[in-house]
Formats: sequence, C-alpha cells, structure tokens
Amino acid sequence: MEKHIIGRGLLAGAVAGVVAFLFARIFVEPQIDLAIAYEDGIAAAHEALEAGAHAGHSHGEDGGGFDRAVQMNIGMGLGVLLFSLAMAALFAVVFTVAYGRVGNVSARLLSVYVAGGMLVSLYLVPFLKYPASPPALSLDETIRQRTLLYLLMVVLSAALLVGAVYLGRRLVQRLGGWNATLAAGGAYLVGVAVLMLALPAIHETPGPLVDDAGVIVYEGFPADVLYEFRLYSVATQVVMWATIALVFAPLASRLLEGKRGGFLASSGAGASGVPPTPKG
Repeated sequence: MEKHIIGRGLLAGAVAGVVAFLFARIFVEPQIDLAIAYEDGIAAAHEALEAGAHAGHSHGEDGGGFDRAVQMNIGMGLGVLLFSLAMAALFAVVFTVAYGRVGNVSARLLSVYVAGGMLVSLYLVPFLKYPASPPALSLDETIRQRTLLYLLMVVLSAALLVGAVYLGRRLVQRLGGWNATLAAGGAYLVGVAVLMLALPAIHETPGPLVDDAGVIVYEGFPADVLYEFRLYSVATQVVMWATIALVFAPLASRLLEGKRGGFLASSGAGASGVPPTPKG
C-alpha cells in the first residue's frame, strides 16, 4: 500500500512541477532577466572605474556555459520538475506516516494539512530568515555559508513543526482539540522566533556604485525587481504545494477511504484505536 501512495505522490509531483515551471517561466524569469541586466551594467561600470577589472558573474553569453534560452527553459524546467518530484515523494512519506495517527481525518483533508505544513516549515519560515535572491545580489565567497545556514533553518523548522504536532496530540485530552492546537501553534511560533534571533543574518543587496569623489556612477539594485522576484518565488512554491495537495488528495482518497483499518494493520499501527470512519 505504501508504494501505491508514494506512486500517487510522484504523479502529483510531476503535475505540480509542470504547473510550477509554467508559473515561474511567466513571472520569475522576467525578474531574473532584469537582475542580469543590472549585473551586466554594474560590471561595465566597474570596468570603466577600475581599468578593465572584471565584476559580476557569467551567465553563458560568452560561451562559458548555457545561454539564457537553455537556462530559462530546459534548465529551469528540469530543476523545478526534479525539485517538485523530490518534495512530492517526501510529502507522500509524511502522509503515509501521519494517516490514521494524527486524528480522525480523511485522506483528502490530511493531504491539505500535510502540504500546508510542509510549505510553511520547509519554505515559508526559512524564506523569512533567508529569502531567495536573484543574480547580482549574492557574493560568490558567501555561497557555502548561505547554503549551510538555509539548510539548517529548513531542518530546524521542520523539527519544530514535528515537535509541535506531537505536543498538540499529547495535550488534546487535557485541553481539548482547539486549545491544544493553539498551544502547539504557539510553541512552534516561539521556537521559530528563537531561531530567527539566534541564526546570523545575511545582507548582500548591492548599494550604489560610487567613484573616488563620492559621485554615484551606477544606482543600487532596483527595489521593485527584488520585491517582485521574491514575491513570485513564494507564489511559485504556493502553486507547487497546492497542486501537489489537490492532485494527490482525490487519488489517495480513492485508494484509502474505507481501507483505513487494513492500512494501519499493514503498517504496524493496527492497535492505534483510531475510529474506522474519518471526518472531512
């Protein structure tokens, strides 16, 4: 049964990858083009000031890699698809573990809960601390530090969410479902706030380029490009996770509803005492 669930999760991930790529291709790529144009412009300004010294990064225009057409279509398409498949596989595993163990919840509703929880813990919370940046906003020498800090934030946020769910389940009988949910949510928010304060911040947005006399020769990175890039990056993730949940939910429902007892028994949780008729 678990293989069937994961297979349906991968199918949902494939659909979500295509939808998310189309969204990103329409809304995110234009912002990347603007960021690259800024990077090329400030590189030229540096060259003019520093007698040909090179600044910025190559994007393949000089033959040192793939050109922009390949990057924005094949490169982005494969990247988004593979990421979506990986997240959908993880989603299916979490769903399999949670089904029948987190309350009397239907497969459809649990799909939405799991997708929402993973969106928040794996992307939105880490994004608040370490938001995505377009080209020209990040220094090459800090890439390892930024990557490690971001991954640490993802892992700790996910661990806090799992702990909050466990806490909520433990408090249900003492506080009731509503109050237990509020307590668990509050505990998660407190934990996230502590993480935000404890982990170092990274500020690399370029300011204006000035010459030796202090005259601005090139403006800083456009705030509207940065805003729209980050807005559409978040929207792409929302589109992906929403598609995973909406595609997976009916597939899982047809597979599992009415078979909950057998599924729990086959997964070693037959004595969990979960009622056979789910809500939602």
